[in-house]
Amino acid sequence: MKPLFSIITVTYNAADTLPPTLRSVCEQTFADFEHIIIDGASKDNTVEIARTLGRKDKVTVYSEPDNGLYDAMNKGMEKASGDYLIFLNAGDSFHSPDTLETISRTIEENDRPGIVYGQTEIVDSSRRKVADRHLTAPEHLDYRSFRHGMTVCHQAFVVLARFAPMFDLRYRFSADYDWCIKCLQHSRHNIYVGTTTIDYLFEGLTSANRMKSLRERFRIMSKYYGFLPTVLNHLKFIPRFIRRSREEKKITNQK
Repeated sequence: MKPLFSIITVTYNAADTLPPTLRSVCEQTFADFEHIIIDGASKDNTVEIARTLGRKDKVTVYSEPDNGLYDAMNKGMEKASGDYLIFLNAGDSFHSPDTLETISRTIEENDRPGIVYGQTEIVDSSRRKVADRHLTAPEHLDYRSFRHGMTVCHQAFVVLARFAPMFDLRYRFSADYDWCIKCLQHSRHNIYVGTTTIDYLFEGLTSANRMKSLRERFRIMSKYYGFLPTVLNHLKFIPRFIRRSREEKKITNQK
């Protein structure tokens, strides 16, 4: 019998960040899941840590070279057998031991929706909350919601596997944004869990990749929502971008 959830974790030289992720999976009170770790042929002891600390009856580790994050995610989906997909990156974790139980109950009480989602908190390497996410997941979610950006964190976005396409490898930095929009195009029944489900690891500023990601995101927004509306929306984004940059600099300086 296939599991309800396939948890997919992509790693590369993640020996320092992977243990909290594995612990959060092992601590889950709900056990109807598989944990698939896709490693990109790490040069440190990531694979050993995954096999040692992963939940023995649930974890499967694959390690081979890949063509980047989204290629590895595609490999994870190809190996997944669960009804629902959860992407939990190395360093990120479930917010509490009953997170999967809460998501499962929401699924069963709402006639197996296409997408189930929750809130996200930003934490440091000591797992202390340092900030709320810059966007708050709305109580109502549909295809149009993502015209304002990544409204729901990818890790907190639980998708019915049969709705999920492969990630578009033409996008190196924002394929998850494109993927979420495609999932929303197929799902008309999306349910908010009503609580925080994911702790997202704050890793500092990566301005070079951020600008590349924003350019890709603009192209994706224009494709789905139109060029002119996207330009007008970005004028509204400027204060949010400035505020977010200031907040992240403040967090970085406190580390």
